[in-house]
Amino acid sequence: MLWFVSNKYDSMKERTKNFAVEVIRFSSTLGRQEISRIIRNQLLRSATSVAANYRAACKAQSKAAFIAKLAIVEEEADETLFWLEMLEETGLCANAKFYELKYEANQITAIITASRKTAKRNK
Repeated sequence: MLWFVSNKYDSMKERTKNFAVEVIRFSSTLGRQEISRIIRNQLLRSATSVAANYRAACKAQSKAAFIAKLAIVEEEADETLFWLEMLEETGLCANAKFYELKYEANQITAIITASRKTAKRNK
């Protein structure tokens, strides 16, 4: 039996999934040069991993497993932010959609970090 009420996390499940979908859509707008392809692939892997691992965390069979999965989500969200920063700092992309994604990556990272710390404290 799951140790928490799953509907409490449904909005974050949807938010992380929507974020992954938007990153997928955004990635198609990146250039075709080799460096864009490399960053696009890394960005896609980390952003989709945020959603997939958050979904897995929601199905955790114990509090320890939940905390461990949240740590993975936090790492992947921060990695996504890193790849977005690389796009910005190299001048490969900086449009309105990019800034929305960067903002959302920051928000998700902050929320997951706070959630993990709270869950760990309430262990």
